[in-house]
Amino acid sequence: MRLSAVPAAHYLADVDLFSCSWTALRTAVAELPDRDFAQPSGCAGWLVRDLVCHLIIDAQDVLITLVTPADTEPTVDAVTYWSVEDHPPTGEDPLDALIVRLAAAYQEPRLLTFHFDDLGSAAGRAAGLADPGGRVSTRDEVLTVGDYLTVYVLEWTLHHLDLIAHLPDAAQPPAECLARSRAMLEDIADAAFPASFTDKDALLVGTGRRAPTDAERAELGELAARLPFVLG
Repeated sequence: MRLSAVPAAHYLADVDLFSCSWTALRTAVAELPDRDFAQPSGCAGWLVRDLVCHLIIDAQDVLITLVTPADTEPTVDAVTYWSVEDHPPTGEDPLDALIVRLAAAYQEPRLLTFHFDDLGSAAGRAAGLADPGGRVSTRDEVLTVGDYLTVYVLEWTLHHLDLIAHLPDAAQPPAECLARSRAMLEDIADAAFPASFTDKDALLVGTGRRAPTDAERAELGELAARLPFVLG
């Protein structure tokens, strides 16, 4: 698959959004009181501490991918990288269960947050130093660094929403990251959510993180039958 060229300005804008979304998520984690780590997250079967442990793995993946260059044409971009799965996660997948055991091994939230901040800071620095037009390989695909970092704008924003799902006082994701993530989800799904939906609600309802209300379902029309779009 040969993908069309993307202007450098587009890459730079999304690299900035990567930094914006990642900084906001890391800050939200850093500001959590210890008691909140035992609260449920928006991810099925995971507490907040489990989600933070997953974010450590994500930060590792960013570091690994950014030092895995490729010299072939991109096979996917920031939209086609994603697949839409048939069923929402249940938390019973072996890898999901492993995350729960790893998170429990930290015992104290401060140990978990220290490791997350350490790796998360490194991932942020690596992203800032990377050439957006370079090419990297991950999951047996090749994509530009700019597109790879754009993938994580959606990833970080959704997980920010997961982090605060049951924490009403926690900081929300930045508005510009919510807007970019909504646009990406609409491109992935080849569908537009009603203009009356906020970006946050489009992401929550669109990915199955909450069920639409009766009024929202009526506004969604035929699109309601296609929900949720479970991203993998």
